[in-house]
Amino acid sequence: MLEVDDLHAFYGKSHILQGVNLRVGEGEIVSILGRNGVGRSTTLKAIMGDVPPQGSIAFKGKPIAGMKPYEIAHSGLGYVPEDRQIFPSLTVGQNLLLGVKSGGRNRRWGFKETYELFPVLRERAHTAAGVLSGGEHQMLTICRTLMGDPDLIMIDEPTEGLAPQMVERIAVLLQSIAERKISILLVEQKLTIAMKISHRLYVMGHGRMVFEGTPADLRANEAVRREWLEV
Repeated sequence: MLEVDDLHAFYGKSHILQGVNLRVGEGEIVSILGRNGVGRSTTLKAIMGDVPPQGSIAFKGKPIAGMKPYEIAHSGLGYVPEDRQIFPSLTVGQNLLLGVKSGGRNRRWGFKETYELFPVLRERAHTAAGVLSGGEHQMLTICRTLMGDPDLIMIDEPTEGLAPQMVERIAVLLQSIAERKISILLVEQKLTIAMKISHRLYVMGHGRMVFEGTPADLRANEAVRREWLEV
């Protein structure tokens, strides 16, 4: 589904990504773990074209490096940024509607699926999105992206700043997405959540991947956890 090889990215003269390699398969949940500042969010931005990438990025077998972000989005790649970017003056329903792309194919995700999983969004469909809680903002942002029926969705820190109960609800949402054969590339700070829902994990350090494996592999590798994850 997504293949990234020798990906480099810069902010000015700062060399942030230094040869990133990763894979995401169909229906897979793949998490990128690591401490703040190692390049996890930049990896998603480079894939999406928000940061100029250098290297090879293939999505569904086609090269996308160098394409504009809207072109990448229309190819079936969704992106939920860390800052959520809702439209506070629009209603919940209007925010969701903004995510819909034109086209006649049967979509895997729509209003029905959103409201079934999160009845609170149905209850607040006519409420201005700006009055929602932080967790509801996150649900709305993810669901708005899903309304575009992506084949793969990249999500940056979806549980940051949320209460434990809301964290669990976001985890359920992510698993429900994958069950519909929508792949997920997740940047997540909470190790317990990533270990619980991911099929595979990458650990990032100093702009490159330093570990790839299953949650069981990472549990068994104390050296990697101690050097690259633990505070």
